[in-house]
Amino acid sequence: MADDTEEPLTLSTDALAALHEFYAERDAQTEKLEKLKTRATEAHNDDREQDDEDGRNGTEGKRGEEPVTELSIHTFTEDWNESQFWYSDETANLLANQLLDGTKDDSVVAVVSTPSVFVALKKILSAADYKGPKPKTYLLEHDHRFSVFPEFVFYDFVHPFKLPTHLKGTVDRMIVDPPFLSNDCQTKMAMTLRWLARPSTIGATTTTTTTTLRVLICTGERMETLVNRLYKPLGVRTTTYEPAHSGLKNEFLCYANFECDAWSWKGEGSG
Repeated sequence: MADDTEEPLTLSTDALAALHEFYAERDAQTEKLEKLKTRATEAHNDDREQDDEDGRNGTEGKRGEEPVTELSIHTFTEDWNESQFWYSDETANLLANQLLDGTKDDSVVAVVSTPSVFVALKKILSAADYKGPKPKTYLLEHDHRFSVFPEFVFYDFVHPFKLPTHLKGTVDRMIVDPPFLSNDCQTKMAMTLRWLARPSTIGATTTTTTTTLRVLICTGERMETLVNRLYKPLGVRTTTYEPAHSGLKNEFLCYANFECDAWSWKGEGSG
């Protein structure tokens, strides 16, 4: 029988204040995500309407531009249970620009489990002064918070081929940052990238100016041997570039099937 003399559990003033602050931050985060979803959807619809109008008129008009002043990866707090650690803005922008380099309007870019690069890509493409190509872009991601973007495609590496069939063999540019440093995760995500890659571009010459398929993998240094083996059919090798994160200090490397101004292949031209 319960002791009726027990006092009800109460929180201290400091604990109550911390709890109220937590709920306020959570509600503010939810509101930001809802506003972002509305803006992203409106911009996506504007682009489709503009494309339809251009097709009827045989002209190329100016695509809809979403307000991007508040678009930031930091709108989404890192979820360590999802092994999420955002890149620094400098790293995200550099990788996004390397994905865009050499694309055309009919190119396809897949950003796999690398949302900070996806956000950087959206900001670049939506900038008022951007005059370059606007390739079709997809974000393959496990975190449903990113479904606020129309480009979101749910992806779970446990099922490497459980994706829309229209993506198979269509991708010209791709980047992946596997969430876990395990052989299973790395292997299954490599299977996904090889499934996505446009067949006609696999094995293409991989020099700075003639690369067709561009593949980027960013992951821990201790996965180097496995990564080079898994992605050898795509021409991927270790580069001299080391991606930087906003907080994570683990040793990370960038692996790619091309060289550029930002990096060379490890052991070649690096002294």
